[in-house]
Amino acid sequence: MPSDSGTTTSLWEARNELVVAPELDADAQADVCVVGAGVAGLTTAYLLARAGQAVVVLDDGPIGGGETCRTTAHLSNVIDDRFHVLEEHLGPERTRAAQESHRAAIDRIEALVAAEGIECGFARVDGHLFLAPGQPRELLEREAAAAQRAGLDDLVRLERAPLAGFDTGPCLRFPRQAQLEPLRYLAGLVAALGRAGARLHTAHATEIEGGADAHVTTRAGRTVRAAAVVVATNSPVNDRFTIHTKQAPYRTYAIAARIPRASVPPGLYWDMADPYHYVRLAGTGANDEDVLIVGGEDHKTGQASAATERHAALESWMRARFPAAGAVEQRWSGQVLETNDGLAFIGRNPNDAENVYVATGDSGMGMTHGTLAGMILSDLILGRVSPWAELYDPARKSVRTAGEFLKENLNVAAQYVRDYVSPGEVASVDAIPRGAGAILRRGLTKVAVHRDAAGVLHELSAVCPHLGCIVHWNGVERTWDCPCHGSRFHALGHVVNGPANRGLSSQERSAAG
Repeated sequence: MPSDSGTTTSLWEARNELVVAPELDADAQADVCVVGAGVAGLTTAYLLARAGQAVVVLDDGPIGGGETCRTTAHLSNVIDDRFHVLEEHLGPERTRAAQESHRAAIDRIEALVAAEGIECGFARVDGHLFLAPGQPRELLEREAAAAQRAGLDDLVRLERAPLAGFDTGPCLRFPRQAQLEPLRYLAGLVAALGRAGARLHTAHATEIEGGADAHVTTRAGRTVRAAAVVVATNSPVNDRFTIHTKQAPYRTYAIAARIPRASVPPGLYWDMADPYHYVRLAGTGANDEDVLIVGGEDHKTGQASAATERHAALESWMRARFPAAGAVEQRWSGQVLETNDGLAFIGRNPNDAENVYVATGDSGMGMTHGTLAGMILSDLILGRVSPWAELYDPARKSVRTAGEFLKENLNVAAQYVRDYVSPGEVASVDAIPRGAGAILRRGLTKVAVHRDAAGVLHELSAVCPHLGCIVHWNGVERTWDCPCHGSRFHALGHVVNGPANRGLSSQERSAAG
């Protein structure tokens, strides 16, 4: 079954059939109910089930079919926001703790893969960080010094990354990073969960309540009662304001192309551009080929007028540096939630009951942040001391990140003002080609209009049901994306990503054209 995150297909989806769990057809009781079957939800469920907890996992789509199937699966303790930036936000001690936590997450994945016999291509590889064209060497040296203060004493300074035909200039090499195939890894987790007695079901959670009568109610009217509830839906669907003012949604893009085996050494490669580019290999099973994965070209969700050009820009970047790469076989995109300080929000949900927990704010480190979610949340629920609970506390505040907080929330405010007073993107539905969508003003309201492949028009309210922003058409994934907090909707209106938990309301006046 295809994922419901968009119309493109990731390399991992092309290689693996997404599995849908059986529907929840009766009320259930559990120690813990986990909402979301991506890496964060399944890791949390696995660690709790292994500790003897009765666990029920709910997801409204295929297992791993949200953002986990769209990651490029770089497993790294070289944090995306860069150590010299993290030091400014967190201070040196907390920056070191962040690095150590991601290192522990990679170790936990490696141990889990070995313990459960998961065949997912897990491999330890070196990571390489280098400058973008025109950046000063001093910037790389500044990052090296901050990385060493964060505990990465084994980094090595090189005059260039080990890439034939691509002179990166000076480079930092970080040993013992890792990579894997995310859907094969999740399949192994699901099998292990079954052996541990956990239950996985397909259901859309419409109501999530904590307290003495903690429960999750589904759209079909079923109820799961539990002592604790974990919301691991990438963006929390049970929170309207608190967390969403402290993180911002971005779209990120990736392509995959075959390349002669051994023409690129195994490893993770990142430049320091803004937005930055990232590269890794994936095996094909053939003796003479690898697959080169190139990602980047990020932008705010719902705020790029030329999103369809991002894959072309990635391919141009790849061709200039890896001329042996063949035709691009997969093009896809994913959603990244960037927090004000670069670290995820993992723990008790602010302003909620004590037994409701969230995991969000992957900040481009989804596999390790998701694994940390499992480690931290299982400790909190089981009453154990977690060494990183305070570092990732969703209620944390920092004066040092006030500037980022203000910048992102001013951006949101500007979207409200601009979109409500501006004219429509087209004056008439006649201007919308087949397979596309656009916003049309009709009096005081705005309408999201999609013309499907058969020429039938579908009209929806353009108002996001989360907090009322006007959605925009995503021509890459053929979805309606909210430029404020990142909710995303299928072309026909049903919700794809939170924080919205219901679809765009219909204003159907369909007609063939």
